[in-house]
Amino acid sequence: MFRVSCIQMCSSDCIKDNLKRTENLIKKAVSQKGDLIITPEVSSKFSLNKKKLLQVATTMNKDSYLLGIKRLAKKYKKWILIGSLIIKNKNKLLNRSVLINNKGKIKIFYDKIHMYDAKLSNSEKYFESKTFKAGKNIKVVKLPWGKLGLSICYDLRFPNMYRKMSKKGAIFLSIPSAFTETTGKRHWHTLLKARAIENFSYVFAPGQAGKHCNGRKTYGHSLIVSPDGKILKELGKNEGVITSTIDPKKPIKLRRTIPSVSYD
Repeated sequence: MFRVSCIQMCSSDCIKDNLKRTENLIKKAVSQKGDLIITPEVSSKFSLNKKKLLQVATTMNKDSYLLGIKRLAKKYKKWILIGSLIIKNKNKLLNRSVLINNKGKIKIFYDKIHMYDAKLSNSEKYFESKTFKAGKNIKVVKLPWGKLGLSICYDLRFPNMYRKMSKKGAIFLSIPSAFTETTGKRHWHTLLKARAIENFSYVFAPGQAGKHCNGRKTYGHSLIVSPDGKILKELGKNEGVITSTIDPKKPIKLRRTIPSVSYD
């Protein structure tokens, strides 16, 4: 058994401010005895302005937000998954999820594979592929409590990705997000519960919430979902932390009862 904490926040375009805000929420997660703490997508800087991002984004070894979170992981002896931050690599921008162990060392990172290119209306359009370079590799990592499959936001809509993770032994799925308010109202809960049930995996889904400095509205409603689709914890629209006790034996028991993960 262990405890997972999902952080919900409304990130700005100021890295220093976001780090301070994240630190306060991590302290709250520590007070709730979270062993694994997860932040939302683009925790460090909320922006799709490629020109400005290229000016401020750095490599991982220089990123001030990442360095700050590594310090906190070591200080509190907690595993922390940065839902994502924006990294520059050879003049390319990457939307990267970074897992830090309880000694403050980077364990693994994952670059978002599926870019959110969508036209929701004439006034609401997103073209992430114009800003970020898509990742290529599915990542599964071994935690002290079992294997975790890494993903980010729009990946949620691609079920085959999660089935591949499950076949690699993942019993936990991280889906840090910045879901739009428009699509969140319609699809967020249903999609997360579906990914949990069809893979008999726990789903950890921290989200961005509220109106951001660029005018974009995100849905919030961070969720922790059990392998049978039950919502264990949920937040509304405000910043905060949810924490739940996780039983790693439960996914295994469910997969033995209904062995659907073994097929296709």
